[in-house]
Amino acid sequence: MGYEFGRYLKVRGAWGASWSPDGRRVSFLTEITGVPQVWEVPAEGGWPEQLTFHEERVSGAEYSPAREEILFGMDAGGNERSQLFLLGDDGERDLTREPDAIHYSGGFSPDGARVAFTATRRNGTDFDVFVQDVPDGEPEMVWEVSGYHTISGWSPDGSFLIVARHRSNTDNDLYKLDLANASGGATLLTPHEGEARFRSPSVTPDGVHLYLATDRDGDFVRLARLDLDTLELDYLTPDDHDVEEVELSRDGRLLAATRNVGGYSDLLLFNGRGGRMPDPEVPRGIVGGLAVSPDGGRLAFTLVGPARNPDVWTMRLPDGEAKRLTRSSTAGIPPKSFKAPTIVRYPSFDGLEIPAVFYEPEVGNAPVVINVHGGPESQSRPSFAPVTQYLLGRGHAVLLPNVRGSTGYGKRYTHLDDVRLRMDSVKDLAHAAYWLRERGHEKVAVMGGSYGGFMVLAALTEYPELWSAGVDIVGIANLVTFLENTGSYRRALREPEYGSLENDGDFLRSISPIHKADRITAPLMVIHGKNDPRVPVGEAEQIVARVRENGGRVEYLLYEDEGHGLAKLKNRLDAYPKIAAFLDEHLGQRG
Repeated sequence: MGYEFGRYLKVRGAWGASWSPDGRRVSFLTEITGVPQVWEVPAEGGWPEQLTFHEERVSGAEYSPAREEILFGMDAGGNERSQLFLLGDDGERDLTREPDAIHYSGGFSPDGARVAFTATRRNGTDFDVFVQDVPDGEPEMVWEVSGYHTISGWSPDGSFLIVARHRSNTDNDLYKLDLANASGGATLLTPHEGEARFRSPSVTPDGVHLYLATDRDGDFVRLARLDLDTLELDYLTPDDHDVEEVELSRDGRLLAATRNVGGYSDLLLFNGRGGRMPDPEVPRGIVGGLAVSPDGGRLAFTLVGPARNPDVWTMRLPDGEAKRLTRSSTAGIPPKSFKAPTIVRYPSFDGLEIPAVFYEPEVGNAPVVINVHGGPESQSRPSFAPVTQYLLGRGHAVLLPNVRGSTGYGKRYTHLDDVRLRMDSVKDLAHAAYWLRERGHEKVAVMGGSYGGFMVLAALTEYPELWSAGVDIVGIANLVTFLENTGSYRRALREPEYGSLENDGDFLRSISPIHKADRITAPLMVIHGKNDPRVPVGEAEQIVARVRENGGRVEYLLYEDEGHGLAKLKNRLDAYPKIAAFLDEHLGQRG
């Protein structure tokens, strides 16, 4: 039997596990109430309890290592100006109390007495480093610094912080900030030439080494051990797949890591000296959110698969059986009805093989929705997607291409769309449509969010004859006004990818869909959040006005209480059935 779209949108998930100080409970996030809130459940399983009760989304939460307290972040209306809150026995308190600034948590100190964070409190743009005593202290700036910074972690003795300075989504450095002498600045730990990523660092208990993942000396991100004195790197995995997360137990005896292999995850285990141990067995899917229990004996993680909605799982280390801790509802839809994809590759204009995730319904030659990921430094993976499952039930196929510029296939592949190569990725999208037509799929629509929305508009303007419809969700219509109006801290991060207004302004104007809107002949739907700080709502307003001026068909959905995407269930329940009806109309309903 079929199910209405609202049922699919009510399929739940759980993620973001954090262990209580005694290891008896696990907190997590779930959107059971319509937006993500903090819940907890006994570590051995049992009935979960809701801990926060807000109308706004909670963006992250973690337990104190020493006290019954939880630190969590929350913005307002999708504006991404997150504040930090402390949840304890006496209720909640707003630690940061600066609603015009962005705050990114750096977590508790090992003794639970302080929290660290970066924030734009000084000028709205630069992320300085702060430390604050809890529960009653005031934020103390310990490093005033220009640029975009996040805190990657504390040293085991609480004497220093590991701070990441981000130049772009694919280039950053790590610094050691000595809190006893913070006025002297921070020590660079990761000198390098060109671009390199350094992520997920964990300091060993003796403070001598740092485990991390980096692509500094290769094409892929590898697990490495950094000597904090000599700054030499010792690589522990081969240069063939990206290592994504690294998590060291508090006692330093065990190290867990995840590796991206064709979109699925391998879970790896090492001893404290970096020696490889037998891989734990987990169900096939995507593993993330690694968290080792305080005693080092158990691992919690999020597992999601194409036919498996997200849940928190746990396992005893080193070789216990993986068990599902949370049991998120599938809204009464039988899990066996969820379809899994195949991983395919199709040829592009220059012979490059483009990887893609392809979902096909049982009917042959079905109309296809090409769903393009954002980023562009991101990857479509065989994850659980309620929208995809619903479209399959309607008789539509769904193709998720990883056009050049995507992550997961090595550094070289990620840079194949940089700046002046931007439109090569749009050609990849066109060749996905050509490939589908050769396979007998006559009707093809294109849909995407954020940068994926730019790809939708670029595809509709560059190759208007290929598409039956387009759906642009919080997308970029004009690369010049996007860079002018996006959050001030984000502009410098995006220019290495897109180009700068000073050096590439004419080129950016030449490829912006807004200047070719007269070529859009396919029906278009545009969805945007009024409070979007990343892709301001003016991008939607521009393209909607231009298409209407040209006599084209465009449907526009604006949500007053959303930011970059639709976070609230009530808005998803309004928007996505309208998207589905729009696609049904222009692709032909087959369900």
